[in-house]
Amino acid sequence: QVRLVESGGGLVQPGGSLRLSCAASGTVSNWDTMGWYRQAPGKERELVASLPGGGVTSYADSVKGRFTISRDNTKSTVFLQMNSLKPEDTAIYYCKYNDLHGGNYWGQGTQVTVSS
Repeated sequence: QVRLVESGGGLVQPGGSLRLSCAASGTVSNWDTMGWYRQAPGKERELVASLPGGGVTSYADSVKGRFTISRDNTKSTVFLQMNSLKPEDTAIYYCKYNDLHGGNYWGQGTQVTVSS
C-alpha cells in the first residue's frame, strides 16, 4: 500500500506561480512512476505530467514550457512547479503513484484556482 499526501494548492492570479508537493509513504520505490493529473469541473481527469523512476518526463501539450515535474527520491516526494498560470489551469490536481506490480494510488486532490 502507498499513501499520498498532497499540498501547495491555492488561489493565484493569472501569470502567477504555484508549487505542488506530493509525499508518498508505505511500500515505495525510486523506480516507480509518480505524476500529476487534473480534473476541471465538467471535464474528464487528464494527465498533466509524469515522471517514471529513472525515466523520461512527459507533459500535456497545454502545460509544456510552463510546468516542471521533479522528484526528491530521498523523501519519496514529487513536485509540480507551475508558472505562467492561466485561468484554464483551474482544476483539482491529483497526485498518482504507479508501482511496478500494477498498483495505482491516488492522492486526495488539491484545488488550484487561477483567477483575478
